[in-house]
Amino acid sequence: MHGPPLVAWLLVALSAAAAVSCVLRREGRDEALLGAGMAVMAVPLSVFDPPRWSAVTLVAVFAAAAVYALRPSLRRASHRMHHSLCAGAMVYMSAAMAGAGSAHTGHAEHTSAGTPLLTGLLLAYFAGYVLRAGPRLAMPAAPPHMAPGGAIRVRHAPEVAAACRVAMALAMFAMLLTL
Repeated sequence: MHGPPLVAWLLVALSAAAAVSCVLRREGRDEALLGAGMAVMAVPLSVFDPPRWSAVTLVAVFAAAAVYALRPSLRRASHRMHHSLCAGAMVYMSAAMAGAGSAHTGHAEHTSAGTPLLTGLLLAYFAGYVLRAGPRLAMPAAPPHMAPGGAIRVRHAPEVAAACRVAMALAMFAMLLTL
């Protein structure tokens, strides 16, 4: 990722926390994959210079995730489309990283790694998603989910899933800004 190292490390932390939260929820495995992938992609290049094959691997994994997200299931069609678009954005960023890899060899100047029009459309989508979904994150009117022993089951609360999606959309927006 190009950009200030502090921003990159904050994105790594945010994406990794979202991935762990999604893994703990169990039904968020596809979101966990996106969060883990974003955490890996956000590591500053000064710390870790990924091998050439890693971008191709990420493209293949996220392309498969984009297709998998479109499968008919109990989820709403808009939810499936959002996950597919997120995975597609990951494919786009992985491919842009692969293209930018040749610029880091010292033979070319640093230029924009992605297509400005597609980057702009993705930025608009993720900004709109955060602005639409973010304000809906509020304390629930009903008491939190209680386990039999009286413990609060926060990890299964629907608010956690919504907050995870908003956090990942923010991270995706920030990563797209650095392309």
